[in-house]
Amino acid sequence: MKKLVFDYVMKLNFSDAVTDHRFQLRCVPVSGPRQQVVDVKINVTPETELETEHDAFDSVVITGYMPQPHDCFEYSVTGIAFVDNDHIKPEQYKPLYRYDSELTVPGVTLGAMIERCREDLANDEGSSDPLDCARMVMQRVFDAFAYTPGSTDIQTTAEEALAQGKGVCQDYSHVMLAVCRHLGLTARYIAGLLLGEGATHAWIEIYNDGRWVGFDPTHNRLVNDDYITIAHGRDYRDCMIDIGTFSGANVVQRQWVNASVHEQVA
Repeated sequence: MKKLVFDYVMKLNFSDAVTDHRFQLRCVPVSGPRQQVVDVKINVTPETELETEHDAFDSVVITGYMPQPHDCFEYSVTGIAFVDNDHIKPEQYKPLYRYDSELTVPGVTLGAMIERCREDLANDEGSSDPLDCARMVMQRVFDAFAYTPGSTDIQTTAEEALAQGKGVCQDYSHVMLAVCRHLGLTARYIAGLLLGEGATHAWIEIYNDGRWVGFDPTHNRLVNDDYITIAHGRDYRDCMIDIGTFSGANVVQRQWVNASVHEQVA
């Protein structure tokens, strides 16, 4: 088990004042089968009344409305997560994670990778183990990509990212999800934080023997106690950290994000 202190900040600057700003945030890690989260604090600027609820995937959703003019929007979330991958609690099976989602539908390139993986499994006597299968897929995905920030965006599908052979953690995860699901595995997308400084991270989990086991295809490794889960779903669209709408003419946005996770040793 690790005690991880996290601090996530997002700043959005507008080139001109905006009004009627509605936002929805999924930025708060929640307690679950592999982590317990305490001492969570949320700050939003400009100040406004916040509503908190849970969505269909049990993620915390924070919504708010700012009618007044403002040229900057900022929020931060801090807290402590006790993460223990050695004692993951069981969860109920959900079949929706076995099927294609909007961003993971295979095309020609993904279909070819799926067939290559099927051939590998057919020649592997140990292929009946879901976790061994997932490790093989993770290696395939890792080898197929060059990590290239800015090469994709939030609309990029798994097929598009794999066809160009470059992307970021979201793309690695979408491709691995697609392949695993077509090999008969139950897999879900995870948005979260990783030990160190940077931005948010994404990985996947495979359902096996009543529990979810994490795989990080971007780093080609199993998820350990350095990872904090924020949200999970079918793909990125179920786990968007922040979305919103506002009124303004020809407004240009500039975003700055920083995620900080550090281990606190007693």
